[in-house]
Amino acid sequence: MTTEIKNLKKAANRILKAIKNKEKIIVYGDADLDGVSSVIILEESIKNLEGQIAAIYFPDREKEGYGITKQGLDYLKKHAPALLVVLDCGIGNFKEIKIAKKLGFEVILIEHHEVLDKLPEADIIVDPKQEGDKYPFKQFATVGIVFRLAKLVLKEQMSESLRKSFLELVAMATIADMMPRIDENEEMIAQGLSSIRTSWRPGIQALFELEPFKSLTLIQQVYKTNSLLNIRNVENRLPAAFRLLTVSDRKEAAELVEKLLEKSIQKKKKIKEIIEEIENRISRKKDNIIFEGNSGWELILLGVAASILSQKHQKPVFLYRKDKDDSQGSIRAPAGLNVVESMKACSKCLMTYGGHPQAAGFGVKNKKLEEFKECLIDYFD
Repeated sequence: MTTEIKNLKKAANRILKAIKNKEKIIVYGDADLDGVSSVIILEESIKNLEGQIAAIYFPDREKEGYGITKQGLDYLKKHAPALLVVLDCGIGNFKEIKIAKKLGFEVILIEHHEVLDKLPEADIIVDPKQEGDKYPFKQFATVGIVFRLAKLVLKEQMSESLRKSFLELVAMATIADMMPRIDENEEMIAQGLSSIRTSWRPGIQALFELEPFKSLTLIQQVYKTNSLLNIRNVENRLPAAFRLLTVSDRKEAAELVEKLLEKSIQKKKKIKEIIEEIENRISRKKDNIIFEGNSGWELILLGVAASILSQKHQKPVFLYRKDKDDSQGSIRAPAGLNVVESMKACSKCLMTYGGHPQAAGFGVKNKKLEEFKECLIDYFD
């Protein structure tokens, strides 16, 4: 008997039961490409079986921060009781999952981020990194796990064209989330990329037909399209990536792609300004980390800025947007360092934290910022 990711069959069976009993299902995903693609695959699987999706929700990082948010639960509570399936976030949302259960939600968590010191009280947790998971491959993006879930949910009802179109999303999102291109990831990426230029999704067609991208290699095109799909453009609570990858009209897709191209020029300019400001600030500092914040920075830009600075200075970079009482931040670090472990060591300063060894996020009360910084400097010493 082949092993499967721990609790994946259990999650599939619970979703099938909800479809059969016509229960309300809510799909809640992170707003990055991994979360968005995971939501699309699960939504289309459930709809193929004529299941009822009561709501789809993505937290707006600029307004709510990351993960399962209080605003998200406030918005969704009108649908309770329901099955709440959370994709690509939630492993660190201990408090919020308790609130969700009190509101009458049954919670399934499907995640790939590092597990913290304990697990939240969700009803079913699927994360290959949790204790007792015997599945040999641990490096999936969430979308790779959700693709396996879709196969268990749809069984023989997964048509070849649906399988191909899901794998296109898996390939793009696994690359976007910078997961290692090895073993099962490499297999899924290869399969997804083999059909991506002839995708039936109007959004993917519109991206790959962009004039500036035509002379590029396939993998360069994927990096460029992923960068466009990562641009913040929210309408009716839905990020641009979700709207573009699910749109059925070719003209609408082309218009949205043009809008994203314009925004990408502004985004590059803003990132350059953030980096220049930080370079000025740190030119006289000798710390072993870069730890900077500003109330005017857009949260969505900080991951890219941190990534560039971390590569250049070969240090962990913690950047945050400072709000009235607390701050939300993004972290990037060079290979070989584990920022999740550093935050575990400093967790008494934090409200929330989580992510991958080299790319993560945090929430902290402003009064704890200095203490958090000092703790990190000690840790990396």
